[in-house]
Amino acid sequence: MTLMLSESLAMRIAGMFGLRKLRWSLRRLHVPVDSGAFVLEVGAGGNPYPRANVLLDGFEVSAERVERRLVNDRPLVLGFCENLPFQDKSFDFVIASHVLEHTDDPEKFLAELQRVAKAGYIETPDAFFERINPYTYHRLEVSSDDSKLIIRKKTSWKPDLEMVELYERKVQKDPAFHRYIRTFPDATYVRFYWSDQIKFQVLNPDDNASWDYPIQLKTHPRVTNKFKDNLRSLYLSLFRWAFSQNRRNTSIDVFNFLRCIKCGHADLTRTTTTISCNKCQQVYSVINGIPRMILEDGTGANQVRSQQC
Repeated sequence: MTLMLSESLAMRIAGMFGLRKLRWSLRRLHVPVDSGAFVLEVGAGGNPYPRANVLLDGFEVSAERVERRLVNDRPLVLGFCENLPFQDKSFDFVIASHVLEHTDDPEKFLAELQRVAKAGYIETPDAFFERINPYTYHRLEVSSDDSKLIIRKKTSWKPDLEMVELYERKVQKDPAFHRYIRTFPDATYVRFYWSDQIKFQVLNPDDNASWDYPIQLKTHPRVTNKFKDNLRSLYLSLFRWAFSQNRRNTSIDVFNFLRCIKCGHADLTRTTTTISCNKCQQVYSVINGIPRMILEDGTGANQVRSQQC
């Protein structure tokens, strides 16, 4: 991937002057498409990219989000990345930032991104950092070379106990290390652009990454500072308002791009509270104007498995 594609002019200038933190922050404004391109973000959560025109997420509420509130400031659809509710090649570009590592089926996830979009951007924690400092909700370790993603399924949330213990005993307590990763964030993240095709390799495709979370982490919610959370939420809202295609986004009718996730057909009928497939008669709910394109069994459990998107 060329430098021109992976970094904007503003990012390169910030890098030339040693403004590494600013350069890293500017990546969220760098979506290498023209102003007329139609952009989807999957797993958008509480801090979507400003350039995205349509958002998709799996849950109204999720403990896995850094920003806990689901943003609904442009067309939003509830659905899962392993079975996207959009017609083929509906989008010019798809953003998947910090969501791939949450799936237990990377092959299906990446196939769906390629089906609905012509190009895109994927960002994840780097595999080495994930190995020494594993995240509870992450099911994959992801790295990349010049041309492809390299993926390893995690067989538990902390697959290398000895490595983690060594890291926590020495490095994690060192303030210099934390200053380093804040100053050089590229060292701990993967940034990957693709066009037409996502080249990737799953090193252990037969391993199972669908393990359950530790019980204590399910039942003990994260403690946060409400004032700081509200202040950050306000800042991010202003940031998105300043850099989003607000006027265009309000005119988008996302129904025109949907398809049934059960049978794959786009022959749908809409009412104010439902979307129905005229092919297989599957019915999806529409709540507060948001299509919920998710298959459910009798108890309301999701049949399509995903942990973040």
